[in-house]
Parts: sequence; C-alpha cells; structure tokens
Amino acid sequence: MEPFKVKDIKELQSKAIALRAELDTVVSGYDEEKTMIIVCLLADGHVLLEAVPGTAKTTLVNTLRAGIDGSKSARIQMTPDLKPTDITGVEVFNQKLQDFVKKVGAIVGSNILLADEINRTTPKTLSALLEAMQERQVTIGDTTYNLQQLFIMLATQNPVENEGVFPVPEATLDRFLMKLNMKYVSRENEIAMLRNVAVHGRKAQSKVKKVVSVEELLEMQVKVLELCSQATLPLVEYIVDLTRGTRPGDPENDEEVRSFDAVHGKDAKALREQIAFGASPRCEIATLHAAAAYAFLNGDDHIEPSHVKRVFPHIARHRIILTDAAIHDGVTTDKVVKKVLERVKVVDTSASK
Repeated sequence: MEPFKVKDIKELQSKAIALRAELDTVVSGYDEEKTMIIVCLLADGHVLLEAVPGTAKTTLVNTLRAGIDGSKSARIQMTPDLKPTDITGVEVFNQKLQDFVKKVGAIVGSNILLADEINRTTPKTLSALLEAMQERQVTIGDTTYNLQQLFIMLATQNPVENEGVFPVPEATLDRFLMKLNMKYVSRENEIAMLRNVAVHGRKAQSKVKKVVSVEELLEMQVKVLELCSQATLPLVEYIVDLTRGTRPGDPENDEEVRSFDAVHGKDAKALREQIAFGASPRCEIATLHAAAAYAFLNGDDHIEPSHVKRVFPHIARHRIILTDAAIHDGVTTDKVVKKVLERVKVVDTSASK
C-alpha cells in the first residue's frame, strides 16, 4: 500500500462517526456493541462477541464491510473437525505442474473476518488464529503471508452451548481487545428490525453508504496512536490503578497486597476469595488504546477519565479469572469490574493539559 497523507483530525472524526451511523441503518439496537466495534476498529484490535444465534452478528459484519470502500470480508464457521490449514491455507499437489502449490485461506486478503463459534473448534486450530491476531501474518509451509494492513477479527461464541464445545484458552482470550455480550434487544428494536426486513429483505445492506475508505481508517488509527502518546501521567496512573484493582495480589508481594487493600478496604478479603487472577499489563495497554479510540470517535482531541471508564468494562471482562466457588455463587467479572470502577479514585487531568 502506498504511503498516505494524514488528513485533518476533524474530517477523519466525522467519517468515523458516519460509519457508526451507517450501522444503525441496518442493525436495530445494540448501540453499545456497535459503538465498541468501531472503537476496536480504530484501535486496531479484535472483538469477541458472546451471543446466541440469531442476534445479527453476521449482518453486523456485512454492514460494517459495506460501509468501508475497498474492504473485503470473510466468514469461517468453526467446527470440531476444522484444521489449522483450513484457516491459514495449505500446500496442495498440482498434477499439471507436478509440484506443490500454496492455497491461501480466507483470512489472507480479508479486512474483516468473522470467526463464528470459536468455542466449537479445538485449541490446536485456535492456535492458528493466534499468529494471525498478534503477528498479522500466517505461515503456509515455509512461506509467510502478511495479512491486510487493516484487519479486524470478530469472533463469536455461544454462551448457552455446553456440548461439543472447547474452553477457549486464556492466551487466545487475551488477544481480543474487547469482549462484548450481545443479548436480545428491546421489543421496540425487534419491531424496527422486523419492519426493516419486511421493506428491504436481504437487500438492506445494499442501502448502506460507503462513507470511509480503508486508507482513511488507517489514517484514523495513526491519529488514535497520537492521542495515546499525548496521554497525561495522571490518566496513565488511573488506568494502572484500575487494572491493579482487579488483582488480589501475591501474598509474598506486600506492595500488591497493600494496593488491593487500599482500593477495596473491608471488602478486600472477600474479593480475594473470588478472584483467581486479575488483569495483566496487556489490559492497561488495551485500555489506553481503546480510550483513545473512543475519544476520537467522540470528537475529542484528548483522552479523559470518562473515556477510560466507558471502555474499561469491555476490556477487563475476559481478562479476570474467577474462582470456581465465586462462579458457583453467581459472581461475574462484570460485578468485579463495577466495584473497581466505583472504588478507584477518578483523577483530575485538567491541570495536566
């Protein structure tokens, strides 16, 4: 791809906002989820959608692609018999050429990839996704193929399926910038969805306007990184304190123990029995990037604590591991994150601007 010239930030912000608005023309409801998917796109991160079948996941991906000029999308249905080569590609013998040729997978050349029901495939197959997610490349034999510069993976898992599923490894979960829980929408939104289908049918996505190009989205990602680099020290400290507030601490590390106790006070002991592992430093990096992307989408020129608070639940949700006893008692990571957000002091960044 040719080098691009970064445009005025306000022009780019207006295009990002327009892309978010286009999602509303086809998908009714899911306002928070649609916003956060755009945030992940701007932050150059991947999304895990936990949702039951029939909640517009594929429609959402297709609508997103339709609004981006020059973009390509692909869908991989994860199954127990899916092989790593089904994702990345494979070497096959060509009888005519009497030689092996490489056939690349759907992931190569795609800007938007929907990996449907990732908990239905084996950890070995999921490992093929790790290289793609982290390194933005796949390897076929002795050849490495770079993925598109603009690449986002939206993976789904069904929360109600118990048979024929595999637990997604923590290393894989940690590669997702956000985890979004897509539940059923309101009655009003279901009515709007049904009326939209009645009028447009499967042609609804053809009505979506191409409001932004792949190159412009890459420029937006550059601007988001600039916002990250301009984050004030108090804001960075706030992000670190939020993340540390999810860690019960190593009993042999007095600093970690005191830090956790300072946040949770009398509730610290009970929380220690509920949290097996807190969020890692990768959570802090993800929070900074996502907060910057949300600030950008919000039309702001700097990151505020309110931006951090908005994205942190989606960032930390899948990075906290609860004890079996806590899960049995109905404790959720969302409840833990809510306590952390309530108890960690919100910083004043006005003096640092």
